[in-house]
Amino acid sequence: MGSVTGSVDVAGCQWMQYDYGSAVMTTDRPEPFTMWRYRDLMPVHDGPVLYPVPVGGTPLLPVPGLRRESRMPELWIKDETRNPTASNKDRATALVIEDGMRRGVSTITTASTGNAAVSTAFGAAAAGMRAVIFVSADCGREKVALMAQAGAWVLQVRQGYAAAVDLSLAASRTFGWLDRNTGANPVTIEAKKTVAFEVWEQLGRRVPDVMVVPVGDGPTLVALDKGFAELVDCGLAARRPRLVGVQAEHCQPLVRAWQGEQPAQGELDPAATVADGIAVVRPAIGDAVLDVVRRCGGGLVAVSDHALLRAVGTLASRAGVGAEPAGAAGLAGLEAALGCGLLRHSETAVLLVTGREVKAAAAPAQHGRVAPVESLDDVERVLAAES
Repeated sequence: MGSVTGSVDVAGCQWMQYDYGSAVMTTDRPEPFTMWRYRDLMPVHDGPVLYPVPVGGTPLLPVPGLRRESRMPELWIKDETRNPTASNKDRATALVIEDGMRRGVSTITTASTGNAAVSTAFGAAAAGMRAVIFVSADCGREKVALMAQAGAWVLQVRQGYAAAVDLSLAASRTFGWLDRNTGANPVTIEAKKTVAFEVWEQLGRRVPDVMVVPVGDGPTLVALDKGFAELVDCGLAARRPRLVGVQAEHCQPLVRAWQGEQPAQGELDPAATVADGIAVVRPAIGDAVLDVVRRCGGGLVAVSDHALLRAVGTLASRAGVGAEPAGAAGLAGLEAALGCGLLRHSETAVLLVTGREVKAAAAPAQHGRVAPVESLDDVERVLAAES
């Protein structure tokens, strides 16, 4: 079960490969329905799953109100806000920690604009691990409070998100910590691809025509393509869908790269958009995103903050789905994608809602868990206070 037979490089991103001939998905659905249903196509060997929190098995919603408003009778929403920390990041967290628990690793690290860090902090707490999270100094106060409340060390990097990523990667290598960084650990792709398997099952073992997906670092879109490709490799589907990625107008490096243009002034400013979850100037696997959308006939669109905020309200009022601006980017990009011919009203389209805003409870966070750092020496000094 879950044995990796090799790997292949896709535009600098490592895709694990499996024995697809033996990976069979039965028609019965187990209870509870979680992402572990697909462990034959994940790097999880025999034995019980150790990660203690159910993840995945999120609903695919028919959203009749949105269908009428958009004039798309086959529009669906894949609602990833039903995961434990209200975002799709929980899938990657679960598989990375499962791997770490099996190997006896006691500390996990990641860098994040918010949701992946919250997911890592709570996942580590559930698994009995120490979490060391690197964030930019301007990371939202509520999300920092959530991380600290879950017992994580939150290390703020003044130089910004890219520097936080570099420091987290260096700490993982130097101290032997479990690396959960998006795009750096290929296991994160293996977890996120399970969304494709679920969508296929929930559509009656059909592949949609198109999926519209928020894009920051890129692994969510790339993982979807890998999941659908593996359904084809298993002989369970005849094709892959088109994938359309959505970025914020104020931070759209991949949209401009796809168009063959240089970003204009103000189009690479993560602090200028409400969609902090996808505001990434240096996408971790941007080349792989561009490769996927070109190969599948999809594309990339940018949307304004006004459209993002309107999408948040529309998801709530027309679909009963709560979302943060980055999580609602799929709906915000739907009109733009229709307008430029990336999809048609008659097609079966799935919008991925990746996350919902979460707030810290009234209970106080653990004191002394948040500190500024600029180097590995600073990291060691801060963590020395724990001993």
